[in-house]
Amino acid sequence: MKNDREKELRLLPSVDEMLRDSRLSDLIAEYPRSMVLEAVRSALAEERVYILSGGGLEQGDEKEERYIKRILLKTVDYVRCSARPNLRQVINATGVVLHTNLGRALLSERARAAVNEVASGYSNLELDLETGRRGSRYAPLELLLTSLTGAEAALVVNNNAAAVLLALSTLARGKGVIISRGQLVEIGGSFRIPEVMAQSGAHLVEVGATNKTHPDDYRKAVSSETALLLHVHTSNYRIIGFTSETTVDELVEIGRSYSIPVMSDLGSGFLVDLNSFGLPWEPTVQEVVGAGPDVVTFSGDKLLGGPQAGIIVGRRQYIERMKKNPLTRALRIDKMTVAALEATLRDYLDQEKVVSEVPTLRMLTTPAHLIEKKAAELAGLLRGALAEMAKISIEKGFSTVGGGAMPTAQLPTTLVAISPINLSVNELQAGLRRGEPAVIGRVKEDQLLLDVRTLRDRDLRTLADALAGALK
Repeated sequence: MKNDREKELRLLPSVDEMLRDSRLSDLIAEYPRSMVLEAVRSALAEERVYILSGGGLEQGDEKEERYIKRILLKTVDYVRCSARPNLRQVINATGVVLHTNLGRALLSERARAAVNEVASGYSNLELDLETGRRGSRYAPLELLLTSLTGAEAALVVNNNAAAVLLALSTLARGKGVIISRGQLVEIGGSFRIPEVMAQSGAHLVEVGATNKTHPDDYRKAVSSETALLLHVHTSNYRIIGFTSETTVDELVEIGRSYSIPVMSDLGSGFLVDLNSFGLPWEPTVQEVVGAGPDVVTFSGDKLLGGPQAGIIVGRRQYIERMKKNPLTRALRIDKMTVAALEATLRDYLDQEKVVSEVPTLRMLTTPAHLIEKKAAELAGLLRGALAEMAKISIEKGFSTVGGGAMPTAQLPTTLVAISPINLSVNELQAGLRRGEPAVIGRVKEDQLLLDVRTLRDRDLRTLADALAGALK
């Protein structure tokens, strides 16, 4: 048996022989030689393990050439997999509009064009073209944000957790911050408001109960050490039943009576009321600013539909203090975020068109009859592409908003269900994840469910081809 393995191993070519093989010349011309070399070594190592574990090709002519062909195929596969970007586009067929694992909000056409414009050349990121002097990267955003929200001033950092951290560090470091127990939320990635507060140097002062907090609870907790009253909008969950929460308006009244600033963290803030489209009511940023808090924070990449960013608006005296905090530089946004966010905010200048221009809003408000039409189109493409490899059906279901926003929203949708015939649904799902582009759907029992709400029109044909490839 040992001699047989040794004979089999001697049939394998050397690394140098493989690199001289003319069939690899195109690969070496297209990719770095070092990458091809590493792929050849990996392919040869895999064949050696295969042989030493008792495997080997069946008897036949040209056995050595057959080993070479196997190594060639593996080398090509390894190189192409290594060269493929780790971060790449995915088709989202889950129906989760703001899917955190899939990058949340899609940028609008205006925002994509703006990013491409500043990324492909120099820009006046920190240059005032009127005076020729150093400018502020926040200036184009501040003017738009104050105009859209009604706030006095604005600042943008790299995400909303950073916005909360900066505000607390600036306004309450070494001092107390009063917050309701029912608002000590986890904001994602296992990070929680108390932990962010501790990192800022502020001291947490909890008041009330999980389900009920009254204005008097705040009043009783105020002391000479109190620097801030904090209201956190529970945008990623709801407590129902025997509940009561102090409103932002009530908190502002308390703050003014004690000359203590009030901050409202909206989490997932947005600038248009979607209640008329059948979505649950959520306070808009304008409404919260109008209630009078001194600082309001919210995300740019959730219901706003822009790039990842933490937006801070409020009274000028507090925003100016934050701008001077050294932490601001560590949390600042880059030129591509500035470009994408400015373009997204400009979409909001036309309130009548913004719902159709910003992909997040468009997906959330797509009428049922258009979703049904798209599902029927996709089902037709799949029946043609998959032939006898799967059963295709259409059924009703629900989409979700995702991204820690509107947790109670149930968006009626139409699903295309795939029941594979020759492999399991888990095998199909795994094959789709490894495809190019990758496809992510939902699995229910023995079916793969595709929710067309989160599919772009150009995704349909690509999706049909991807499913055909995975089933084959």
